[in-house]
Amino acid sequence: MTDAPLRVLVTGAASGLGAALAAAWEADGAQVLRTDRAAGEGILALDITSDADWAAAREHVEATWGGLDVLVNNAGIAGGGRLDVAPIEEWQRLVEINLLGAVRGTATFTPLFKRQGSGRIVNIASLAGLVHPAGMAGYNATKAAVVALTETTGHELASYGVTAHVVCPSYFRTNLMAHAEGSDTALQTVMTRLVEDSPISADDIAAAVLAGVEAGDELIVPDEAARGAYALKVTDRASYDAVMRAQARKLEAIADE
Repeated sequence: MTDAPLRVLVTGAASGLGAALAAAWEADGAQVLRTDRAAGEGILALDITSDADWAAAREHVEATWGGLDVLVNNAGIAGGGRLDVAPIEEWQRLVEINLLGAVRGTATFTPLFKRQGSGRIVNIASLAGLVHPAGMAGYNATKAAVVALTETTGHELASYGVTAHVVCPSYFRTNLMAHAEGSDTALQTVMTRLVEDSPISADDIAAAVLAGVEAGDELIVPDEAARGAYALKVTDRASYDAVMRAQARKLEAIADE
């Protein structure tokens, strides 16, 4: 007798890393509920800023599957900008989507996970949650908050048999920048170039996420570039600061062109 397949809900699953994660879990034999802001073929409508949409997703899961094994808070946006360029409205949008989207998902499914006595919460953050480049304060802050949220969730739900995992990749090829909005065009130019030139694909990150979750890793740093940058910060703070400040000067130079 085989174990029942995992039941997985992925937000932002219409494209990019969300689609890659959904496909990877399906290839591993899981049942996957793909959700995104707009409904489509095989996609359940779920605006992660809507409490009503989250409640409807939970009702759908309970009615269809009777429970959930893995919640993947993947949906998010690119953004940020230098401190004297990005207006408060852009900060608020980043907080509402990147942070509070994960908060809403976690809060919505925590009662179900507690009743089950099992579950995994996987939050997709970013290397920006661990290292903090200039010009990206809003994005950095929301992703660092997702790292903190995940750690807290893991502590709070451990006694219920629930684990929490946060994923912090560096730049990888995806369509994230196609939907980026922001006043700091210099930052968008730099970020777009880094995404487009990355040798890492969304499928690469997805494979590392599944392996990390299966291994029980609470912090998943899925690619070598991210691991190297984080290690530099931890082991040689002076060199890390020098690199970050050189990047800040380069961003200012690009803005002045």
